Amino acid sequence: MPSGRTHDRITLWSLPWVGGATLVITQSSRLTLIVAGGFLLGGLMFGPDLDIYSRQYQRWGWLKWIWLPYRKLLKHRSFWSHGFVVGTTLRLLYFTACVGLAVATGFGVTQLLLGLIYPEAQATVDWPALLLKVQQGFQQYPI
Repeated sequence: MPSGRTHDRITLWSLPWVGGATLVITQSSRLTLIVAGGFLLGGLMFGPDLDIYSRQYQRWGWLKWIWLPYRKLLKHRSFWSHGFVVGTTLRLLYFTACVGLAVATGFGVTQLLLGLIYPEAQATVDWPALLLKVQQGFQQYPI
């Protein structure tokens, strides 16, 4: 298995190829920038060594505490952390769940505070209407 430094080198050396292939296929510099940025972010921040005290783990700075449960639950170089597609998918699902939990908590606290500060204000979120607006936004502004 390659070291963290080797993972980074593979990401950086692959970036021009990924960017070039994306530009040839899409003929869009905007999409190429999005794909190349996502590839770079994924390779440097979501690498397979987040289950140990590694460079990728340290890059998260003060947010690295997010990865502590992940580190405790997974054995290093297991199928679940280093599996070709499984490892990356699991890390992205884990991170998405953490962000979703933080956003939901933020919404709940905001609703609670608005209800306490402005009791006359309607402090509830109309979730179906909000989700409909988000869906309409994605339809109106596709990537």
